[in-house]
Amino acid sequence: MHCLFYIVRIIAGGCFFSSALAGKLTVATYNVRNYTLESRMADGEYKKEYPKPESEKDALRAVIKALGADVLALQEMGPQSFLDELQRDLRSDGVDYPYGIVLDAQDADRHVAVLSKRPFVSVGRHSDLSFGYFGKQDFVKRGLLEVRVSAGAIGAPAAEDEVVTIFVAHLKSRYTNRPDDPESAIRRASEAEAVRDRVLRVFPDPAKARFLLVGDCNDTRANRPLRALSWRGDTLIADILPAEDTRGEVWTLFWAKQDTYARFDHILVSPGLRDAVVGGAAWIYDGPQVLQASDHRPVVVRLEIAGKK
Repeated sequence: MHCLFYIVRIIAGGCFFSSALAGKLTVATYNVRNYTLESRMADGEYKKEYPKPESEKDALRAVIKALGADVLALQEMGPQSFLDELQRDLRSDGVDYPYGIVLDAQDADRHVAVLSKRPFVSVGRHSDLSFGYFGKQDFVKRGLLEVRVSAGAIGAPAAEDEVVTIFVAHLKSRYTNRPDDPESAIRRASEAEAVRDRVLRVFPDPAKARFLLVGDCNDTRANRPLRALSWRGDTLIADILPAEDTRGEVWTLFWAKQDTYARFDHILVSPGLRDAVVGGAAWIYDGPQVLQASDHRPVVVRLEIAGKK
């Protein structure tokens, strides 16, 4: 166990290695902070409908390159043209993610998306998740994106026992104008329950399922949204993986408005996939340029899938 943990810490420090061998898969989740048109401060001026600054994009690509992930789950991505731009610029930097998808949901500006070095076995677009909210029906704002990839050798047929499903979510932020729902706590918990129920519809028996549930939950592990994603009644849906950076720190978000650090970005693993997590934990990337790229830090997990002999 100590040896495996040591390997994970080396990876977190930047010495990543390829997962191209059969049965190995590296997955990262990353809120890329408004990779879209957004009113923001740029060059000392407040500008409306302004793209992510080039200095932030450069830093973001450097971080992505350092992660070495096979599958990259993204939050706060703009529409398809913005993902196309990121793919193209990464390719120019020598990092090829040939497969990409953006989920169109209720939020027209900020999307969840996936970039992958491996072809998708299948894709599920869950933009119809609804819930009751103060007497009305509402929808999970960014939906739930589902992709399946094979952890087997690249180019080989996808064996059923090597396929991993990755669900990508981005729950409601704490910004709200509603005095009856401070910090959107009720809405965020309702979104989490709707996501959980859809995951259980896809995989009724999590104990036998191989999936990750990743993304920006805008909440910490002790609060209702993370509890809802982990359990329904006595049914364990997914474990929240522990994660820390090379200094032992566990925050993933610096919230400048509140001058606070928090762990809002999570990777949860189904019971049926738990044994495949290398070292039993994820890790938080804290290498160069991460603070320039986004207000979030990426979380990464490495899987080793034991296929049939």
